[in-house]
Amino acid sequence: MKNANCVSWSPLFHFFFLLVSFKIFLVHIVIAQNTTIPSPSPAPVAVNVGVVLDFDKQLGKIGLSCINMALSDFYATHASYRTRLVLNPRDSKMDVVAAAAAALDLIKNVQVQAIIGPQTSTEANFVINLGNKSQVPIISFSATSPSLTSLRSPYFFRATQNDSTQVKAISAIVQAFGWREAVPIYVDDEFGEGIIPYLTDALQDINVRVPYRSVIPSSASDNQISEELYKLMTMATRVLIVHMPPSLGTRLFAMAKQIGMMAEGYAWIVTDGMTNVWSLTDPSTIDSMQGVLGVRPYVPRTNELENFRVRWKRKFQQDNPTIINAGLNIFGLWAYDATFALAMAIENISMGNFSFKRSNISNGTDLETFGSSQIGPQLIQALSRTKFKGLTGEIEFVSGQLQSSVFQIVNVNGNGERTVGFWTSKAGLVRELKLANRSSNSTNNKPNLGPILWPGDTTSPPKGWEIPTNGKKLRIGVPVKIGFNQFVKVTWDPNSYSATSVTGYCIDVFDGVMAAMPYAVIYEFIPFATPDGKAAGTYNDLIFQVYNGTYDAVVGDTTIVANRSQYVDFTLPYTESGVSMIVPIRDNKGKNAWIFLKPLTWDLWVTSACFFVFIGFVVWVLEHRINEDFRGPPLHEVGTSFWFSFSTMVFAHRERVVSNLARFVVIIWCFVVLILTQSYTASLTSLLTVQKLQPTVTDINELLKKGEKIGFQNGSFVEGILKGLKFADSQLISYRSLEELNDLFVKGSANGGIAAALDEIPYLKLFLARYCSKYTTVEPTFKTDGFGFAFPRGSPLVADVSRAVLNVTQGDKMKQIEDAWFSQESCSDPNASVSSNSLGVESFWGLFLIAGVASISALIIFAAMFLYEQRHVFLRSNSETSIWKRIRIMSRIFDQRDLSSHTFRKNELGDQSGNDCANTISIAGGSPNTNCPPSPSCYSNQTEQDFVFFVDQGRAAENGDQTPSGVASPEIFPSPGRCSIELTNTQEQSV
Repeated sequence: MKNANCVSWSPLFHFFFLLVSFKIFLVHIVIAQNTTIPSPSPAPVAVNVGVVLDFDKQLGKIGLSCINMALSDFYATHASYRTRLVLNPRDSKMDVVAAAAAALDLIKNVQVQAIIGPQTSTEANFVINLGNKSQVPIISFSATSPSLTSLRSPYFFRATQNDSTQVKAISAIVQAFGWREAVPIYVDDEFGEGIIPYLTDALQDINVRVPYRSVIPSSASDNQISEELYKLMTMATRVLIVHMPPSLGTRLFAMAKQIGMMAEGYAWIVTDGMTNVWSLTDPSTIDSMQGVLGVRPYVPRTNELENFRVRWKRKFQQDNPTIINAGLNIFGLWAYDATFALAMAIENISMGNFSFKRSNISNGTDLETFGSSQIGPQLIQALSRTKFKGLTGEIEFVSGQLQSSVFQIVNVNGNGERTVGFWTSKAGLVRELKLANRSSNSTNNKPNLGPILWPGDTTSPPKGWEIPTNGKKLRIGVPVKIGFNQFVKVTWDPNSYSATSVTGYCIDVFDGVMAAMPYAVIYEFIPFATPDGKAAGTYNDLIFQVYNGTYDAVVGDTTIVANRSQYVDFTLPYTESGVSMIVPIRDNKGKNAWIFLKPLTWDLWVTSACFFVFIGFVVWVLEHRINEDFRGPPLHEVGTSFWFSFSTMVFAHRERVVSNLARFVVIIWCFVVLILTQSYTASLTSLLTVQKLQPTVTDINELLKKGEKIGFQNGSFVEGILKGLKFADSQLISYRSLEELNDLFVKGSANGGIAAALDEIPYLKLFLARYCSKYTTVEPTFKTDGFGFAFPRGSPLVADVSRAVLNVTQGDKMKQIEDAWFSQESCSDPNASVSSNSLGVESFWGLFLIAGVASISALIIFAAMFLYEQRHVFLRSNSETSIWKRIRIMSRIFDQRDLSSHTFRKNELGDQSGNDCANTISIAGGSPNTNCPPSPSCYSNQTEQDFVFFVDQGRAAENGDQTPSGVASPEIFPSPGRCSIELTNTQEQSV
């Protein structure tokens, strides 16, 4: 049984054994295929790249760390690239020679294809020339001086912002706060000097002066820095722009705080040379920079940037465990992006020849024997074409330079900084970057920035200009005058000819203005005089002394005129403006027999007379047909019309006015006459009873035509006005005082005196206050801007003084000053100018217009009514009758009485009691047995070509032409083809 069982399992066992063995064989085959060694691929090309930085400084360590991370990130992302950059770092040791030696070693011995660095602009200046000669691109992420651009080397690539790109942002801040002066403080090297021409131009474009440039040596001691800061304290400018590396800048601010220059009133602005590395600054130094404004390129915050910060901080702490709380700055980001750009460019030319061409010079120096890179020209082209989005934004080299970006405005506040705004080339200053695309024009004058904490822990913006208490006094020039001492009076010591005091109206106004200033101003008055106490020149000469720097300002009776404003800036005026003419006056009372004509001008007389005639004519037209008072012989009617019209002057007219239209006209005209007579009476009364003081001259052109002499104040610009009016020098006489002016008037033009004087209104008011009964002012008045204080052009003090002038002139202080100097004598109306007392048409043209419109309207209405009543003259006329004939007939009809008028109805009623048909006529078609007129149908039965009109028979009755029967003979006008008209009455036809 046992053997049988073994035999029965044996085939099945073999089958399973073979199946398992086959599967194991297949597995080994698959494993063998998967573990086959691939064919060898070409190894990446190693490309040597130099790095020249100062590794003893934190900035250099940060830069090298970012460069290494950039290569790691780049090749981790692009592992299949055919090139690999091999870094060859060299320490520049913050020395120009060491940096040049390091670059020379990298080019000659290592044969690098590019150099990243050096760190400073001063070091880069020489290294760029080495790269240009060896065709090795120099890529710097921290050399910002604009002067490097002037080298025009195609092998220099600046992977940072040019310092000149930030000057527009700085000037925008200065302009936003209205500062008029600024002083740059910069280091005396390549880095510091490069920005100054661009900064000065940007400030001048907005009319901001740069009165001083503070230059501090890069190796300056604390004493040297303090000495320069003390010099700045003695100046008036309080806006300071600092451009220097952090190592020197932190010392500067520490000394500034120590001597009190970080107090209220100062405005400090620092460039990105310091702002970019505030994270590396010691906290104690940050404390000394409270209130400082900084400008730096804006780096947008992205997720990639934040992830990189975290990774960098971890790696940097591992590599530099002794450095605690190190912060990543923008230079490290630029180093990262610059390395990325170089790696991309190298990969794009990976098929090139990365070798050096040896120099043909065998026995020369090291600077002569190094070769040149054969791939260099291709590499600079590849770098110029490189474009990508890096950690700092868009990276693209245009002519070897990164394009300017948005600038961030930050304010040092507390232990750190706070963003207060941004600047873009399109929108200017904006508080938030999202508003940059909107219009930058603002309706108010406030800076478009967030709240700023200024030095001195104040939020009030500094004025930018203060008079230093420990500085020099303002030298105020004052004129020296013989007369008109009420304005400026200089009292001299008779022995030493030194000024003991300066007083006067202008001096008191200036003192009041200085007292109203928001800060203390120390000044002294210096007379513009010769050693013997006489005037040293004219007012124009005095003004020029401010222009050439002799005086800091001029105070006195100096008038604001255009030619002087070319040399100085004037404040707002503090006196009345204008130049006028003053002349003697005489009394004309009772010296003119025709004075009764004076109340009205000749044109008003003529206009009034014409209207009297016109109104008389209108009333006659309206009343002639219905009023017996206006009928009769022609001369009688003319006389009646004139009598009626002119008698309305005294309201003595007796004629009845029966027409409503005439009554309307007369009512209007009586109102006009009332106004005229009352005005005439008032004016004549004034002429006869009030003392009339008339000027001897009313027009300056009269003086010119007659050759009369005219006076002007000695040294005044009025002389130029008179010469401009073509007055000869022989006609011009100068005076120096009020008394001398009066004496010249007393003499008269014929006796060496003057007939008139031209002077400014303040002087004329003073003169009239003393001689108000003898002189008066007349036209013309020339426009000037009054008296003002003169300061150097561009002086920020002008704005503050002008505001103080407004405060003084609008307050009680000005009245007190005027009373103190000008209230000794007064005149009732010294400023009244003489004008004509005659009344002209311009005063009554409205009344004449009303009377004229009323009269013409009445005539039009009357004519329309008359033509409508007599329309049968035209409607029933023969076509052969001329227009002139019809007009003559209408005029004769107008000359007849209008029996339909109510004025004649009583007479008609009396006549009808005798014979209803009396005063009628029969013509051609009349009834042979009656005196009544024919029916209207008889006119249609006329066969003759002429026509006959019935006319009012009143004309015949009026002239006494009666027929024997007592019937008036009608007046009939024959047609041209008719020799006579047969007039028959009832008795004649019956014979």
